Amino acid sequence: MLHAALILSFIFMLPACERSKLNEAKWKEAGAEAVLPLKKSLKQALVTGLADGPVAAVSACRLEAPKLAEAQSTGGVKVGRASQKLRNPSNAAKLWMQPFLEIYEKDPERREPGIVVIDEETVGYVEPIFMQPLCVSCHGAELTPDLQAKLGELYPDDQATGYAAGDFRGIFWAELPR
Repeated sequence: MLHAALILSFIFMLPACERSKLNEAKWKEAGAEAVLPLKKSLKQALVTGLADGPVAAVSACRLEAPKLAEAQSTGGVKVGRASQKLRNPSNAAKLWMQPFLEIYEKDPERREPGIVVIDEETVGYVEPIFMQPLCVSCHGAELTPDLQAKLGELYPDDQATGYAAGDFRGIFWAELPR
């Protein structure tokens, strides 16, 4: 817990001086614009995958989601997703993202997009992801036996189930060059 408090003070207090030099609205707009293509393409891939059922959707997501994030990471901008309850370990939150995840998890009133100065050259942007009805097929509390088997095969340490529509799931993030 002390470690988390130290990180929070580092991320939110020290850079507060830096944030005051930034045009927060500008960076939030740039971050939202950066993650929008990923959100749209990911949703389309999931809709397409779900047409063949949740087991096919999990396989499609496993292959397509990383490609989509990489394809949308251009011009010095990097985008992706992260969560505290991982399915895919490659979506683990970077250090600068963890305080946002903790705050979003604990305080629903503070679930707004945010920015942080990562370093002299980079601004981080995050926005919360909330479970959509579409997502519950593979992340819900009640999964079909064949889906449970496929998840166990592909993601033996899966922590990303038990959700309901509207639940906080994680974040979309962007690293933007200053």
